[in-house]
Amino acid sequence: MTSVPGNRPAPRLARRLGTSSAVVVGLGSMIGAGVFAAFAPAARVAGSGLLIGLAIAAVVAYCNATSSARLAARYPESGGTYVYGRERLGPFWGYLAGWGFVVGKTASCAAMALTVAAYALPHADRPARAGLAVVVVLALTALNYFGVHKSVWLTKVIVGITLLVLVAVVVASFSGGTASTAHLWPLAGSGAGGVLQSAGLLFFAFAGYARIATLGEEVRDPRRTIPRAIPLALGLTLIVYALVAVAALAALGPTALAAASDPLASAVAAGSWPWLAPVVRVGAAVAALGSLLALVLGVSRTTLAMARDGHLPRVLSAVHPRFRVPHRAEIAVGVAVAILVSVVDLRGAIGFSSFAVLVYYAIANASAWTLHRDEGRPPRFVPVVGLVGCLVLALTLPGAAVLAGALVLALGAATWGVRRLAGARP
Repeated sequence: MTSVPGNRPAPRLARRLGTSSAVVVGLGSMIGAGVFAAFAPAARVAGSGLLIGLAIAAVVAYCNATSSARLAARYPESGGTYVYGRERLGPFWGYLAGWGFVVGKTASCAAMALTVAAYALPHADRPARAGLAVVVVLALTALNYFGVHKSVWLTKVIVGITLLVLVAVVVASFSGGTASTAHLWPLAGSGAGGVLQSAGLLFFAFAGYARIATLGEEVRDPRRTIPRAIPLALGLTLIVYALVAVAALAALGPTALAAASDPLASAVAAGSWPWLAPVVRVGAAVAALGSLLALVLGVSRTTLAMARDGHLPRVLSAVHPRFRVPHRAEIAVGVAVAILVSVVDLRGAIGFSSFAVLVYYAIANASAWTLHRDEGRPPRFVPVVGLVGCLVLALTLPGAAVLAGALVLALGAATWGVRRLAGARP
């Protein structure tokens, strides 16, 4: 059992989430702002080859999901790969995974908040959007403070609205106008490097299933629930993404899709129901809200786990006596994100976050490789394909994202080394 200074048992989070709620958390993380924004940059580097990129991203995500599910069932604690790396590979690798997750996903939280503001206030200037983004972050932080059940309830509402909007996008895109199956030829305008880079960009939108694992301490019967919930959430998301990608390409073609700032609204406008475009913009804002809600949940739980082990200030390891949530960690994450959206333009943060997340999952796959048969080890090819896939996709991301991600990870590693030399608890 985790303990706090003075050898007192650390307060534990309440196990309240069943399979359906865990799946909803995963869907809320994956079927969010990414599906409304990721296809344009993917088309820019791969043309209609983004469909191949989507398939590659799905394979890597499946391997990561399988490895994460087996590890989460073995170690049903808050923290995800931070815990798995620590237990299977050693404290440094767990720390590096946790560092990458917290930093990368904090940037993702800011990007999602700014996405909400961009869709809600499309004609406003930067200060107005930043102000709305701050309000959104603080409101969701307050919601999370009062319990994960309220957060899951809101996530269910957001997922339902988002799915309805995406159904309308698919139907409207095929309803007429410029829609043509000739736009779907998967090699048009793409090369191997572009396809791999599109896979790395699209992987960002799949990464939400980690939220189920980071909520491991709040899931009922985690050995049964987590291995079921993660692949279910991933499979449903892949179906939705494939349908939307085909619809957007058919309606716009790769060139117009690559140039669109609001690709799904543009796809709808190109069909016979252009009046739906404003509805899609509202749906995008709602979806980004759902992504932000789930992201804050995941980052705060990893912050809790790292604080319990002394890698972050121990004051962040507190669990609220009534609401049974890591309230101080949630407040800290909310404040950090609010500061970021106030002072930084994070349009380039998606590439940086993708790099950090892919490294995080590379460590998860390496950890899964060490599982024994009686510990629920996945088939051997799963962690191998996942590990190699994560590293390849990470290195094919835009150079600036790779450089920034490598520097941040190096800073984390240096901090670890300094603390070890200073005699701090590893």
